Parts: sequence; structure tokens; C-alpha cells
Amino acid sequence: MSEPHGLADIIGKQESNILTGWVNEQLATARQGVISEVELKEASRAFLTQFSRAVSSDYTGQLEGPAWDSVRVHLDALSRQRVIQGFSASETAGFIFSLKKPLFDALQNTAGVDSESLRAEFWKLSQVLDRLGLVTVDAYQRERQQVIERQQQELLDLTTPVVKLWDSIVALPLIGTLDSERTQVVMEGLLNAIVENEAAIAIIDITGVPTVDTLVAQHLLKTVAAARLMGAECIISGIRPQIAQTIVHLGVDLGDVVTKATLAEALKIALRRVNLTVSKLGAVRAGD
Repeated sequence: MSEPHGLADIIGKQESNILTGWVNEQLATARQGVISEVELKEASRAFLTQFSRAVSSDYTGQLEGPAWDSVRVHLDALSRQRVIQGFSASETAGFIFSLKKPLFDALQNTAGVDSESLRAEFWKLSQVLDRLGLVTVDAYQRERQQVIERQQQELLDLTTPVVKLWDSIVALPLIGTLDSERTQVVMEGLLNAIVENEAAIAIIDITGVPTVDTLVAQHLLKTVAAARLMGAECIISGIRPQIAQTIVHLGVDLGDVVTKATLAEALKIALRRVNLTVSKLGAVRAGD
């Protein structure tokens, strides 16, 4: 039992029993509908193969060497998949920890092992599995953080769309609060849209911004200044009475920036600036 290849031999001889016991341990605590039994068996079999190779290569308990690197890569991929499937961090770590009992049982069923050697093997195996459990937790947390950051970026992109209203006219409807990070996203999106559409007028609509304080006003002015450097004039629409009073109360100077109460009024101004007009052709009838 003290030889490096001992545990690997045991896993090879009792693989079927270990795998069955391990899958049963996982099924006992698994949430219904999260993962199928077939997927669970396949994931367990794949890891047990990787684990057996690593143990056969180096079973010092330090998890060093190429074989253990492969185990880590395998656990990274598994943890990434578990995040997508909706597992919690504890459930993901449970994949490793639930392997303890089947392996302990396999060690205990091995003939010719004295109690002292068995205790030493139990302790060594427990330490290895504990370290691997921490590997899954670390991998899970990294992947979960990446998912959160991607979702935050996607949400920013969805709430800061730049719309082409007319030739040379684009609009940026803002929804929610403006902070420094979001202002950067807004500014980049608007400047790119100005270049792509060769826009001369950019309407920044703040109808969906709940409140305007000094910081929000500064962010708006920075965006206006950046757009001007690109050769586009800005009009701010959505200036409600409450927002107008707040801006005056705060003493915020919007300079020569044109402001309008509604997006429609801002569009009228923008059309005039590019020498365009909109007029009725006649009475509006349903179905026309």
C-alpha cells in the first residue's frame, strides 16, 4: 500500500464498484432536473480515469507533475460546465468530496493491509481529495465571476444602444443611473456610432434616467465634449421639470448645450440643423 502505484491498482481492480458507489453518493444529494444520471456517470468515469493516471504517476499528496496538471484542467472544465448548468459552489465541490467514501471502502476491502497502514492511507487520500475539492471551488468561483462580468457587460450594452434616427442623426437613449464605468461605455458607443454613421447631430435622451445629480451632469458633459471633438453637436432631451429644478439647484452649468423636454422636440431641432423638415402629406387614416 505504501508504493506509489498501490491506489491506482486498487482503482483499476475495483473501478466498477467505486464508480457505482460514487454515482449513488452523488445521486443521493443531487437536485432533480439539474443533471441526468447518464451525464453524472460519464463525468464520474472520465474523472476517475484522470485521477487514476495521476495517482499512478505521482501520489505524494502534493498534486505536482503533468498528470495532476491534467486533473486540474479537467476539473476546471467540469466546474465551468457546472456553473452553466446552475450548480452551486458546494454542489460542485461535492463532486470530489463524494468520492471519499467509495475510495475508503475500496481501501478497506483490500486484503493484507494492517490497520496502521490503512489509517495512513485514509489520511493521505483524504488530504488529496480535500485539495482537489478546493481546486473545484477555485475554478467555480473564477468561472462564476467571469459569467457575472459578461452579464454586466451585456446589460450595459443593452441599456446603452445608439440608434440611427436619420441620415447624420443618431440618438442615445439612456436608462438607469450613470456612473463612471457606464459613462465610459456610453461614450465609446456614441463615438463609434458618430464615426460609422457620419453623424452631425447626436441626441442624448435621459428620459429613462431617474435622477440627475452633479456627478451624472458631469458625465453627460464629458460625453458631449467627446462628441464635439468628433465633429458632432449634441442635444440633450428628456429634461423633465424635476430634473430642470435639480440642475438649477445644484448650480450645474450645461453651457451652450441645447436641451429639450422630449425626444420628439430634440429630433425637430436636429432635422433643422441638417436642413431637413418633416411635414404631413394629408390626413392620417388607419391602415395607411
